[in-house]
Amino acid sequence: MDKIYGFTHYSFFTEMSELATRHGSFDLSLGLPDFDIDERLKAFLKEAAEKDTHHYEPLAGNPLLIESIMRFNAKRANSIFTTNKEITIVPCATFALYTSLKSVINQNDEVIIIQPSYYTYGPAVVMNGGVPIYYDLEADFTINWNLFKDCISEKTKAVIINSPQNPTGKVWKKEDWNQLYELIKNRDIYLISEEIYDTYCYDEAEHYSSFIHPALREKTFCIFSFGKMFHTSGWKVSYMLASEALTKRFQCHQQYISYSANAPAQYAIAKYLDVFDADISKKLMQKKRDIFNELIKETPLQVEQKSQGSVFQVVNFRNISKTMTDVEFSKWLTIEKKVSCLPLSAFYNSRNNSDYIRFSFAKKDDLIIQALEHLKKIFDSFSYFSPRIAQIFTDD
Repeated sequence: MDKIYGFTHYSFFTEMSELATRHGSFDLSLGLPDFDIDERLKAFLKEAAEKDTHHYEPLAGNPLLIESIMRFNAKRANSIFTTNKEITIVPCATFALYTSLKSVINQNDEVIIIQPSYYTYGPAVVMNGGVPIYYDLEADFTINWNLFKDCISEKTKAVIINSPQNPTGKVWKKEDWNQLYELIKNRDIYLISEEIYDTYCYDEAEHYSSFIHPALREKTFCIFSFGKMFHTSGWKVSYMLASEALTKRFQCHQQYISYSANAPAQYAIAKYLDVFDADISKKLMQKKRDIFNELIKETPLQVEQKSQGSVFQVVNFRNISKTMTDVEFSKWLTIEKKVSCLPLSAFYNSRNNSDYIRFSFAKKDDLIIQALEHLKKIFDSFSYFSPRIAQIFTDD
């Protein structure tokens, strides 16, 4: 268990946000929205406070919310049909990930983690006695399935997938799930699919859940987040879909860890989910992505692939410095140039450098515009479009 102390990703995430605050920087580092939630959602929470919603809900969750989840998922472009015995309300996606692993892995079982990935994945595997096996995406953030196949062994018990993916913004298509299925179909391997940015798929991309795949469905824990959907991470309400058999396993462990989630918030979300328009929410966030990508063209920072989903954009910074590590560059940009970001290497277990940084566009339009215009002025003033001048300046 001492292995858990070797994971330091969270302290770094915190450090970058604290640096932004300390130096008065425009903070585009974390995916925490700085804009308000829907007034209707607030009204439903006030309504919950007037009702008898102050005690534990059932282990599976508020029946009103479970029914709302069933209706919402049935109305998707790629419909997800479920029964009430396949849904569990949980405090958060991190809890669902941890408890899903606890439900299926034993000591020294291997779990494949696709990198770059969110910092909780490796620690969750280790805390459950498992061994993380890391697969690194290709340079264009796609999967080489022949190489991925090499990560699978007789000890493999689970694979963790994230789509839309943080930090790359990649969205898994039906073909991707088919490819994965072909590799694990004859093996006792489970799938933990974190789909917490499901309502943020842009342009031609459509969310296609692992829970739709008829064969993967029976071996999948599929995790969603109301905190991401409604910008209410502090309310601590998410949900998980799994087959009835896996749901029973999950809830067996859940009852001993955190019996249920925030009761008043469950009621409010149940009422709000029936009036929530996911298309409006998606268009709002896509507009922010487009503002970010349009303005960053006026700087030497380079977007090689526009984010397909999530609330993050990966950017190549090598036009500015060839020698800085991505950690050094992120700190330099945050402290000296007053715009905060995260280095992509923070999303790897063993990599300490990359050519990329990650920005969040889940911010007020004004903040995005001010941050990018600020960068443009700085880079223009030092003739940053001349690579040689840029290199001399940043390497001093």
